[in-house]
Amino acid sequence: MNRDDVVARDAADPLTPLRELFALPEGTIYLDGNSLGALPRATAGRVAEVVTEEWGRGLIESWNTADWIGLPQRVGDKVARLVGAGPGEVVVADSTSLNVYKVLASALSIAASDAPERRIVVSERSNFPTDLYIASSLCRDRGYELVLVDSPEEIEGLLDRAAVLMLTEVNYRTGYLHDMAAVTARAHEHGVLAVWDLCHSAGAVPVDLGGADADFAVGCGYKFLNGGPGSPAFLWVNPRHVDRFEQPLSGWMGHAAPFEMSPGYRPAEGVSRYLSGTPGIIGISALECGVDTLLAAEAYGGLEAIREKSLALTRLFADLVASRLPGFTIESPLDDAQRGSQLSLSVDEGAYAIVQALIERGVIGDFRAGSIASGSASAGSPDILRFGVTPLYTRYVDVWDAVDHLVSVMDNDEWRDERFWTRGAVT
Repeated sequence: MNRDDVVARDAADPLTPLRELFALPEGTIYLDGNSLGALPRATAGRVAEVVTEEWGRGLIESWNTADWIGLPQRVGDKVARLVGAGPGEVVVADSTSLNVYKVLASALSIAASDAPERRIVVSERSNFPTDLYIASSLCRDRGYELVLVDSPEEIEGLLDRAAVLMLTEVNYRTGYLHDMAAVTARAHEHGVLAVWDLCHSAGAVPVDLGGADADFAVGCGYKFLNGGPGSPAFLWVNPRHVDRFEQPLSGWMGHAAPFEMSPGYRPAEGVSRYLSGTPGIIGISALECGVDTLLAAEAYGGLEAIREKSLALTRLFADLVASRLPGFTIESPLDDAQRGSQLSLSVDEGAYAIVQALIERGVIGDFRAGSIASGSASAGSPDILRFGVTPLYTRYVDVWDAVDHLVSVMDNDEWRDERFWTRGAVT
């Protein structure tokens, strides 16, 4: 294989037209869509319209005339099409952290009612930190124990005692992809509720919450959904649970009649009760543009085509690294069925500096620090270089050229330059 081969592969790629939906900087190879999605071309105009027309001219009337009040549900219905949920089952609201709190608190309320003797919440030590921090605080306040495992195999031995299993479908560090349907089914066999974080899977891999019969799910809008930095998050609750309990952050927008202005709280029916404060209209409008880029892919094969290309891109990346960069270890699963839309690498020394040297060359990935071993149960984890592929705009030639740059950075010892070792506030 040579560079001409991958250029030809791009020419034959049915998803190629979707790249034009994004405003990508010339000369940049962007491989960090698993951290922040690229800017859709439609977003700037839509945000300007919301600001200058709907807010500037419509003023407060736009809550009715532009249906701002219905935006969390309307965009939620669009997200639902990407995660295997039905109309009226997803709502856009708040941040991932707040939504984790809402759904986990609700899951614990159900567990306390149905199986009060179970006092354990199970998650992975390598789960995204915000999930663990929120879970830790809730467990402390509710009298539960948060038990962390280091591998999926360890979960099985805890299910007979667990109340809730909380997992991220695609691991943010390695890209490991859980089999949501199989894991949820096993949890349910043991009477355990399954809470899923979709931050690194929604928009990147086919997700089927309904088919998997999951219990709760949350996800962010700024990664593969291309909603912009700090974009609002979303949440889903299985219809069989949605009206069982009030969520703990019972703000006025989750009231059955917000403008009734009554002092007592009466929850809305369905997932709308998981709203809290006034929705961020500008942010949700930007998110809608990002979600629309995924929905545009339905004309080209949808999420199945996105998944097929994602696997091909990461497989090409892994093959090139294995053949050209023997000093690197591939930390992502090589089994297609277990790999999300990223490739993570480790190296003996200088992972952060290597990423910075690549960025100076116009190849944007990111760095994630490893963990220190915690007792005998964990061997720790290495620093990693993360490269996310977003099939809507990532090309095969981008992967080829990124590896070329990485080879040059290593062969020329560019990464050893002192300026690449000073860490910024965001890594």
